[in-house]
Amino acid sequence: MEKNGIVISDSALREGAEKGMDAFLQVFIDAYLKVMEGEGFDAEKMHRLNGWQHALLSYHFFRQEVLEGGFVQLIQNGFGPYIYDNPFAKAMRLMGLKEFAKMIYATKEIYDEHRADLEKDCTEEEFMAMYEQYEAFDDFEDEFISEEEEITEQIARYVDGHIGDFAEISQNDGE
Repeated sequence: MEKNGIVISDSALREGAEKGMDAFLQVFIDAYLKVMEGEGFDAEKMHRLNGWQHALLSYHFFRQEVLEGGFVQLIQNGFGPYIYDNPFAKAMRLMGLKEFAKMIYATKEIYDEHRADLEKDCTEEEFMAMYEQYEAFDDFEDEFISEEEEITEQIARYVDGHIGDFAEISQNDGE
């Protein structure tokens, strides 16, 4: 399974799984971030992960940013293109998360319409004002927050059922 280049030890995966779905997924995320050399992305690094791996990493950033500061923060922190210019929503739909995919498509419409303004460099005051200016995101944020645990659980089940798409599992503890 050289095709995806991500190798995770079986013991690390089992340890993550024993701690719960978040820790299980984090084993993959940590491996992806290591291969991507941290959280910086550029075109040269993108090929290091396959589409499913990018989908899982996209969810990681989406979840982290939206739970912490909503869609405005997600976009202001530079993740708009990674989420909305890639087939993230389609991957979520293929994982069986049709309603979540619809949310991604709906927020993409807001993003596309106001992209220049949402992505512009701004002061802390201007950033905070964006929350009032882009209240259209509020209902989507509330929806995600209320459904996040179920969405994360479904993604973890999908990854577990299609593990070869997300990493090669090594029986060696040294990976």
